[in-house]
Amino acid sequence: MDLTQFEHQYDHLATDVAAFKRLIANKLIYQVGKDPISARPEDWMHAAAYAVRDHLVGRWMQTTRAQYAQDVKRVYYFSMEFLIGRTFGNAVLALELMPTLRQALKEFDCDVEALFELEPDAALGNGGLGRLAACFLDSMATLGVPGFGYGIRYDYGMFRQTIQGGRQVEAPDYWLTHGNPWEFPRPEVVYRVRFGGRIEESPASGGGPAAVRWVGTDDVLAMAYDTIIPGYGTPATNTLRLWSAKATEEMDLKAFNQGNYFGAVETKNHSENVSRVLYPDDSTADGRELRLRQEYFFVSASVQDLVHRYLRTHSGFEKLPDKVSIHLNDTHPVLAIPELMRVLIDEQLQPWDTAWALCRRIFSYTNHTLMHEALETWPIELFGRVLPRHLRIIFDINARFLQELTEQHGADAALMRRLSLIDEGGERRVRMAYLAVVTSHSVNGVSALHSELMIQSIFADFAKLWPERFNNKTNGITPRRWLAHANPGLSALLDARIGRGWRRHLDQLEGLKGALELPGFLGAFRRVKRQNKQRLAALVQQQMGLALNVDALFDVQVKRIHEYKRQLLNVLHVISRYRRILAQPDAQWVPRVVVFAGKAASAYHMAKLVIRLINDVAEVVNNDPRTQGKLQVVFVPNYSVSLAEIIIPAADLSEQISTAGTEASGTGNMKFALNGALTIGTLDGANVEMREHVGPEHIFIFGHTTPEVAALRARGYQPREWVEKDPELAAVLELLRSGVFSPGEPARYQAIIDTLVNWGDHYLLLADYRSYVDMQDKVDALYRNTDEWTRHAVLNVAGMGHFSSDRTIAEYAHDIWHSTPVQLPQPLQASASLPVGHLVPQQR
Repeated sequence: MDLTQFEHQYDHLATDVAAFKRLIANKLIYQVGKDPISARPEDWMHAAAYAVRDHLVGRWMQTTRAQYAQDVKRVYYFSMEFLIGRTFGNAVLALELMPTLRQALKEFDCDVEALFELEPDAALGNGGLGRLAACFLDSMATLGVPGFGYGIRYDYGMFRQTIQGGRQVEAPDYWLTHGNPWEFPRPEVVYRVRFGGRIEESPASGGGPAAVRWVGTDDVLAMAYDTIIPGYGTPATNTLRLWSAKATEEMDLKAFNQGNYFGAVETKNHSENVSRVLYPDDSTADGRELRLRQEYFFVSASVQDLVHRYLRTHSGFEKLPDKVSIHLNDTHPVLAIPELMRVLIDEQLQPWDTAWALCRRIFSYTNHTLMHEALETWPIELFGRVLPRHLRIIFDINARFLQELTEQHGADAALMRRLSLIDEGGERRVRMAYLAVVTSHSVNGVSALHSELMIQSIFADFAKLWPERFNNKTNGITPRRWLAHANPGLSALLDARIGRGWRRHLDQLEGLKGALELPGFLGAFRRVKRQNKQRLAALVQQQMGLALNVDALFDVQVKRIHEYKRQLLNVLHVISRYRRILAQPDAQWVPRVVVFAGKAASAYHMAKLVIRLINDVAEVVNNDPRTQGKLQVVFVPNYSVSLAEIIIPAADLSEQISTAGTEASGTGNMKFALNGALTIGTLDGANVEMREHVGPEHIFIFGHTTPEVAALRARGYQPREWVEKDPELAAVLELLRSGVFSPGEPARYQAIIDTLVNWGDHYLLLADYRSYVDMQDKVDALYRNTDEWTRHAVLNVAGMGHFSSDRTIAEYAHDIWHSTPVQLPQPLQASASLPVGHLVPQQR
C-alpha cells in the first residue's frame, strides 16, 4: 500500500498541565486498564511513563523521517552492555516537562519523586563499559548523530546483590517483572541466528573460489525491542534496539502428548537461555559456550538488521561504507566482522575481496583494557563447534593478512607468530582483539595515557604497521544524567550563578571560578553537599539500619570489585586509621564515613573475599565505642545507576586508586569531580588529564607512576621488603592475619595475606601503601579548613568541562565515523493534527 496517498490524522500532544493530566488519566484507564479508585502506585507510574513516552514518539518519528529523507550515514554502536539505569527521570529531563508532570501528578495526589523510585534499573549492564555506552547514546542523540545502539535485552541482567553474613549472595534480578513501559516490542522484526552445523564446499563456476554453504544448524530467533533515546535541547532522537531470544518452535507437541512435559519445552528453554543473563559464569565450559553464543546472537541479528535497512533504500553495496559505520565497544562484538563477511559473501553473493574491502572501511574499534588476560580469546575447538562458518572466514582473513605481511616485511616467522589472529602457543585460540585491529580503519583508546600505552604494549607491532590507524578519544560523561538529574541542588546553584547552558556546553562551568569570592557562595555549595549527604544517610538508615554521621568527610569508592581497582588498599587504610584512633582516642580526628559499593563477578573468589573483609571491618569498627563519631564503614549492596545517583553527589572524597597503567580511563572519577568531590588517586587512566584540567593543587595524587611500576617489576618486586621497612603496614597485616576482624575464623583472610606478601602482590598495594596513607593525612589537613576545602571542590567542578561525553562523541563523529548531524526543524508547535502519510514505516 502506498501510504503517501493517505492523509491520516493524529493528535499532537500539548504540554500544559490540564492536557497532561488528561493524558495520564487516559493511559491509566485505557492502557494500564485500571480504575483510578483502585490503582496502585505502580499503575500510576506506568500511566505517567506512557504519557511521557507519547511525547517522545513524535520526535522519534520526525527524526526517522528526516534520516531517511536525507539518506544520512548511520552509526551502529555495538555493545554487550547499555547501563541506562532508570529511563523516566531522564526522559522528563530531555523533554523539560518536570514542572508540568509534577503538577499534574500532584492533582492526582501522586508524588513524582515517589513514582520515579518505583521504576527498576534496567539490568542491561554492570560497570563502566555499559554506562559509557549509555552516556554515548545520550550524546549522539543530543548532537544529532544518526545512530542505533545494538545489544541484548537481558531477562535478568547480571544479578541482584545481597549481603548475608558479610558475603555477597547473588539472586536473579527480575527487572522485567512488571513490564517495561519504555520499550516497543517489534514481533515483526525477527531474524534467524544459526549455531553449530557444518560447512560444505562446492567448486564455484568459472574457476573462482569454492562456494561455502553452512548447513545442519541449530537456530534461534532474535526479536527486536526498541527504546527511544532522546536528545537534550533538540527534537533529535535515536534508537536502542535490543534483541531477545525466541525459540523457533514453542514446544514439541509429540513429546507433550506422550507425557514428556519437561522434554516438550526443553529445546525452547535451551534456545532462549542466550538472552537470560549478562555474563554467565565463565568458570565452566557450559558458561563459556553460552557467552560465545550470546556474543554471536546479538551481532548476527544486528548485522542482518542494518543490512536489511540499507537495502531498503539502496541497491548494490558500493555505498555501504558511506552510509554505515559499525563501532565495536571492546572485544565482545568483534564477531560482527566475520558475520558481515558471511552476510555479504554467502547471502548477498559479493566477491570475497569486495566484502573484505567494505569491512575495512566500515568497522572501528575501541579498546578498553591493557591487560592481556582481559583480551578475549576463544579456543579453536569451541569456536569451530559453535560457529564453523565464521572460523573458516577468520582463517581466510588470517591467511591473507599473513601473506600481505610476508610481502611487505619478508618471512619473519616471529613477527607472523606475534600478529597472527590465531594464537598457536598451547591450546590454539582465536585472538578477537587482533581481528578487530586488522579489520578496523580506526582503533582508539579511552584516555591519553591508555592510548599511549596501548600502542606501546598490547598492539605495539600493529601500531608500527599502521600508525595512522591508532588514536585517542578520552571518555566523557553526560552532564544531563550525572549533574542535572543526579544533583538537582547543585544544578540549581549553577543555574543561578552561570545560567542553564552548561547542560549542553559543559565548558561553561569555567564561569564558576568567578563565583569563589561572592559572599555566601561557598556556604551555599556546602549546604547542597550536606543535603546530598543527608539523602544518602536516609537511604543507608532505611536499608541497613546504620545512622551515618553527615558532618563527617564522606570517603567513597564505588565501582566493580576487582583486584586492580584496589578496594583492598582502601581497606588497609581503614584498618590503619582504626589502629591510630585506638592508640590516640582523644586526638582531634577528622570524622570519616568510608563508603563502598560494587559487585564482584560470581566466580571471582578474591573479589568476593574483599567484599567480606569490608563488611567484617565495618562490623568491628562500627560497633567499637572508641570510634563513635570518628570512623564508620559501610558497604551499600546492589550497586546500580540509580544508587550511584544518590552516592556520588554525597561524596567529599573520590577514591580512584587503581595500579598505574591498569585502568583504561574511568568515568566514575569524572562523575565525582563534576559533583564537587576531590579525587585521591594514582596517575592512571583519565586521572592524568583530570589533574591537568582541575589543577595539580586540587587533586591528591599518590603512588608509583606507570614507568615506575614497570621499573619496579623489572627489578624483581619483593613485597615482603616493603612490609619489613614499614612497621605500621606490618601491624595492619598482622591484624588481618590474627583474626581481629574474623574472630570466629582467624584464618579467614590468610589468602589475602598470601596474595599480598607471599604470592607477589601483583597490583603493588604494599608498594603504594605508605604514599597512600600519607596522602590521606593531607586530605584530613585540608578538610579541617572548611572554606579552603570547599574552594578546591568548586574548582574541581569548574574544571570538568572537557569531560563531557558530548565532546567525546563530537570527536568520534568527526574523526572516526565521518558522520554529519541529521537536520531537523525546530520542535513542533502544538496543532490539531499532522499528516502521517509521509512517515517512513518505523518497524525496520
